[in-house]
Amino acid sequence: MNRIGSKIDEVRIDGCMDKFQTDLEEIKTMGIHAIELPVHGLDAIINGKLHQRRVQEILGILKEFDFQYSVHAPNPLNLMDKENPDLHSDVLLASLEFAQQAGATVVVVHPGRFIPEEWFGLSSVPSISQKQKNDLLEQEALLLQTIADQYPDIIIAMENARPYLNQSPYTYAEFILDLKHQVLCINKENVKINLDLGHLYMTSTFYNYDPVKAVLNIKDLIAHTHIHDNFGGVVNHYEKQQTHQIPFGKGDSHMPVGWGKIPIAHIMEIILPEYKGLLMMELRSRYFNHIKESAENLSAMLEHI
Repeated sequence: MNRIGSKIDEVRIDGCMDKFQTDLEEIKTMGIHAIELPVHGLDAIINGKLHQRRVQEILGILKEFDFQYSVHAPNPLNLMDKENPDLHSDVLLASLEFAQQAGATVVVVHPGRFIPEEWFGLSSVPSISQKQKNDLLEQEALLLQTIADQYPDIIIAMENARPYLNQSPYTYAEFILDLKHQVLCINKENVKINLDLGHLYMTSTFYNYDPVKAVLNIKDLIAHTHIHDNFGGVVNHYEKQQTHQIPFGKGDSHMPVGWGKIPIAHIMEIILPEYKGLLMMELRSRYFNHIKESAENLSAMLEHI
């Protein structure tokens, strides 16, 4: 399981360094060798700047372990933000600087949203013309080209997005081919795709396509993966409570591998053996005690590829 990793759940630790260290210790006993660090859950960035005192505290904890690391930039990061684009750029730069100090080689970023999540549920959401979308795509591409050049040794991995019943399409990253096109337009060796299998499966059920065939179109651009399971049931943005969604197989469940219906083995067959990145499990905190089980299920799948 040398390439199989687990995220540190940002909500579970919620800025608590004692909890962070305890979770790292427990995950180490599970035979996991890689960790995705949530720069936001660690409170390492405050108002767009690295909180150096906290960063040093984090690095002091990491010295006790020999994991491979990736970093997840804050979820609300949006390089298409129209109100304060400089702040969002600063947050990405701070995330990359944190990754560099932590020895991480990948930073996962949520691509730009034409309709930001902050607008979801508003009684009046402004319409976005195709020209405005094209301008926002160009804005994001130019920013990423500049930022990628500043950190050439770190891969910026742009993650495919999940759909929502009442808001989709809110981002081009719901569509694999559109995400591929944007990455190719950015045209930087260190800007690639993070394939989130859960999001892929949800969009495949929502837009009615074959998720396995879809991966064929992007396999050469995949530098990182988020692996978790679900049943493909798309929900509204306000349906957040897992307790009520799980009985109906709804939502972005982030369950252990093998608990849902995602054809994970078939997707792995497409991207392996060429893929050399980490296989990062991204389970919800409610499944913390099932991380080892999930890793073993994934490892068993890989043995047959």
